[in-house]
Parts: sequence; structure tokens; C-alpha cells
Amino acid sequence: MYTVPRYGYAMPRVSDHDARRRQVAAAVADLVAADGLDGVTVARTAAAAGMSVGLVQHYFATKDDMLLFAFTHVRSQIDTRVDAAVAAGVETGARIEHVLREALGELLPLDGRRRRECRVTLAFAGRTVDNARLAEVLRASTDAVRARLAQAIHNGKECGEVPVGTDDRVEAVRLFALVDGLALHAYTAPDMADDARAALAGHLQGLFPGRCLHRARGEDVGGGQ
Repeated sequence: MYTVPRYGYAMPRVSDHDARRRQVAAAVADLVAADGLDGVTVARTAAAAGMSVGLVQHYFATKDDMLLFAFTHVRSQIDTRVDAAVAAGVETGARIEHVLREALGELLPLDGRRRRECRVTLAFAGRTVDNARLAEVLRASTDAVRARLAQAIHNGKECGEVPVGTDDRVEAVRLFALVDGLALHAYTAPDMADDARAALAGHLQGLFPGRCLHRARGEDVGGGQ
């Protein structure tokens, strides 16, 4: 249960507010992963987060607000790992093909954490059919991913890994659709996780068949494979 601080009534810091909102989001994600969206109530969320119902309602006026923030939080965690994978690849001077292979692998349910996130994402995606606000958030997220993929493919054309006549946007749509499909199949059939990983690697190899001209000229790209 939430209690008033023992030593006075000082207002919590902004960081405290943010931490509590993230705590609620994590509790929602746990409930969705275990029981689906229908298993999420304010009361169950409060219990899972170790808070009072009143405190949860203080941070989220409605259940929809709570669900929306939880979905955004989960997507943000995935995006952070994708960014880290990209940064690591750039730091080592890896081929764009290999950078994307590692980064997009974060979207596939290849271990317990990613399976949990995949179930949460699939549950929320299904709800977007009847929830315009959630659909808007999902659309913004997927648009951002497709834009980054298109930029990566464009960069591949400039460095020689991708054929010059390749349509950046079309190939970005195709690549993202492949990853979405692989995620769904690997989630419903965990034994095909290795096949999903191989399918992604094979597609990227076909999309980025060329040799990087920057590396061939010995430019400083930080090493790599």
C-alpha cells in the first residue's frame, strides 16, 4: 500500500513521478504477458506494481491512458536496444547488412525477454482495430521504423552494398513486413526461432549483396567484419 512519506509532505521529484509511471507500465506489461489485455484492470495493476489503486489513478486518469503509456514504454525499451545494436555496429565499422541483422533481431522472439515483449506487442496490435489512439501510436512507431530502414538502405546504395536502382521505401516496407511475419511465426512456433533468424539473414544478404566501397578504399570506418 502507498503511504504518505513519514517526514513531511514534500512533493515528489519529477524523476519520482516518471519512475512510478514506468513502474505501472511494467506491471501492465507483466499482466498482458501473463493473461492478455483482458487480464488488465486498475486493481490488478496496482497490486502488481505494489501501489494503491488511488495512486495508479493519480498518474493515469483512465485505463486507456494507462494501457497507452504501457505500450509506449514497451516500444521504447525495444527501440533503446535497437539503437544500442546500431551504435555498436557503427562503432566497429560493420557492414550495414550486419548492423541491420543484429538490430532487427531485437524484434524477433528469440529468448524469454523478447518473447514477452512480442506477446505484449501482438496483444496491443490486436486492440488497435477498435482503439484509434492506440492505432495512432502504433502507426507512428512503425512509420519511424520504416523510415530508418529506408535510410539504411539508401546508405547502402551510397556505400555500394545495395544496387543503385533499389527503391529504398519499397524495400523498407518489404523488410519490415518480413520481420513482422517472422516474429508472429516464431512466437506461435518457438522451435522455428533459428529458422526465423536464418530467414532474416538470408533476406538481408540478398538486399545488401555488394562490397562496401568505403571499406574497399580503406576509409576509416572503425574496423568491422
